[in-house]
Amino acid sequence: MILYHGSDQIIKTPELRSSTRTLDFGAGFYTTTNKEQAINFAVKVYTRSIREGTAPRGKFISVYEVDYEKMKQELDILHFKSADELWLDFVMANRRNTYNGKRYDVIYGPVANDTIYRTLIAFEDGVLSAEDTIARLKVRQLFDQMTFVSERSLSFLKYSDFIEVPNG
Repeated sequence: MILYHGSDQIIKTPELRSSTRTLDFGAGFYTTTNKEQAINFAVKVYTRSIREGTAPRGKFISVYEVDYEKMKQELDILHFKSADELWLDFVMANRRNTYNGKRYDVIYGPVANDTIYRTLIAFEDGVLSAEDTIARLKVRQLFDQMTFVSERSLSFLKYSDFIEVPNG
């Protein structure tokens, strides 16, 4: 399986770093099988660096190979096949920083992008029920994310290349 990671730098050796941002699957090293999604994230990171006054290095996609079948045998993986109610509860708990459940090595499933996040906010504010939220998510094309959350899981990522995203 090929995975991509968008950033303002090339990441040959992924690391787990703490984050002040609340993310779908909690703290970890985020990747995707969708190159366009990784490009969009690289642009976001680059733009955020400029806005925050740090000097971005560029817009890069780091490319990795993983043996997912081997990972499934050796790691504890939580895999959400769709944006269902369990996924919604998990994402909201992580975004609220209230998740206290089981710890996994890898979490794999749909990503709540910025458009989706507006729907999640409506759910969080009580404007939408869980059923209405899931129904709205089902009509959207949701890309995936594979998040590596343990040191052991990072050893399965084999860096293979990088892509520089052109300006424009």
